[in-house]
Amino acid sequence: MAHCYYVDALEGAVGERVRLGPEDARHAATVSRARVGETVLVGDGRGTLATARFVEVRPEVVLEVSDVRRERVPSPRIGLAQALAKGDRDELAIQAATELGVDLVVPWQASRSIVTWKGERGAKALARWRTIVREAGKQSLRAHVPEVAEPVGTAQLAALGDRMRLVVLDPTAEASLASVEPDGRDLLLVVGPEGGIAPDELERLGGERVAMGPHVVRTSTAGPAAIAALAARWRW
Repeated sequence: MAHCYYVDALEGAVGERVRLGPEDARHAATVSRARVGETVLVGDGRGTLATARFVEVRPEVVLEVSDVRRERVPSPRIGLAQALAKGDRDELAIQAATELGVDLVVPWQASRSIVTWKGERGAKALARWRTIVREAGKQSLRAHVPEVAEPVGTAQLAALGDRMRLVVLDPTAEASLASVEPDGRDLLLVVGPEGGIAPDELERLGGERVAMGPHVVRTSTAGPAAIAALAARWRW
C-alpha cells in the first residue's frame, strides 16, 4: 500500500467511515486518481493506523475502515533539536529525520544561525516545518506524526536537559555516537548550524558531546544520520 492519509479523528472501529480533508481529498481524487474499492492506509497521527477502502471519491472522498492497528509511542523517544539553517538544509534534515523515526523536532535559533524566525515570518516557517513533518509521516506510513515544538533559543534548549537527555553532535568530541546507550530517558540530539555550535553555546548546553565519526557532515545530514544509527541499534 503506497499511500497514507491522515484524518483529524479516527475511532479505529471496523466499518467506521472517515472523510479526507480538502488537500488530501484533492490528492486522492486528482493526483492518485483513486477509485471506489481501492485500499489505502488512513491514520490519526496519534498511533492509530487502519486499512480503509474508498467508498466515495466525488464530491467528497470517503473511506471505510476495514482493519485497525494501534502503535505505542517508542520508548525512549528520540528527538532532534535542529538549528535553523539557510536554504532548505534544515527542512531536508527534518524531512529525512521523520522518515527515519524521529519522535520530536525542536527548531533551535542558534547564535550562528544565519536564518532568524521572527514575527509573521517565524510563524510561517514553523507552519511549514509542521507541514513537512506531516507529509513525511504520510510518505513513510507512520502511525505517529512527530511533534514540532515551538522554536527555542540556547537557554531554553539547555533547560530541556532537565527532562530529556541532551546529546550534542560535536565533531571535536572524544566520545563517539556509538557509545551512546539507552538509559531509560528520552533523548534529544542537538545539531548545530552551518558554522557549527559556538563554544559558549556548547558550555551552556552541557549534556553529552559525541562525534559522528572521522568526517564533518552537513547540518542537513547530521541529524538523520545519527537518528538512523541509533534506530538501527535500539529499534530496528
